[in-house]
Amino acid sequence: MKHQKQLLVFDWDGTLMDSQARIIHCFHLAIRDMDMAFRTADQVSNIIGLGFREALLALYPELGDDFHEDFVDCYRNYFLAEDVAPSDFFEGVVQMLEDLNGQDYFMAIATGKGRRGLDMALEQHDVKHLFHASRCADETHSKPHPQMLEDLMDYFAVEKDHTLMIGDTEYDLQMASNADVHSLAVSYGVHDKQRLLDCKPLACFENTKELHTWLNESVINNQSL
Repeated sequence: MKHQKQLLVFDWDGTLMDSQARIIHCFHLAIRDMDMAFRTADQVSNIIGLGFREALLALYPELGDDFHEDFVDCYRNYFLAEDVAPSDFFEGVVQMLEDLNGQDYFMAIATGKGRRGLDMALEQHDVKHLFHASRCADETHSKPHPQMLEDLMDYFAVEKDHTLMIGDTEYDLQMASNADVHSLAVSYGVHDKQRLLDCKPLACFENTKELHTWLNESVINNQSL
């Protein structure tokens, strides 16, 4: 990346927020309430990062779209409640975001979450001010379609060569590739390291500290990627 305004785009669940257990728990509750065939934690974990329609088609391809809206409503009733499995940021995330926010570039979120869920999380954890924009799966095409990144690049008038996508799933990295954007992977989230490396990110990190250090050295200092 050359020396000019840059755009960092973060995935949310599994990259910044340790919400895997909450998502799986709420999926299982919704599956139970709707009397659908059970899906294992690994099966549910695998679709984290996709939009609801794409996730449900992956889990229940034989059912089509007829149950989609009812399932989403049921899931969200549980996920937005306060008495289900809690989620919090991975260690070091808030410090990283605060540090990066003080630098001379844009920060954004591209997530498979719905707008209501993301806005609730941003408010609950008091980090809304650390991001300049966000795109959710109920506003655009789901990952790995490039629209989320294309919308954000258009919004900030930032070129592809000055945009970096950071995520924990192959869907994040495939979206970056489809948008012709550089990507970084984190292996502490949903998908395993080899699966991420197969998508050819610039680097893959095992913890937030490693990611933070790389971003400070390679992006903030405008070193060539």
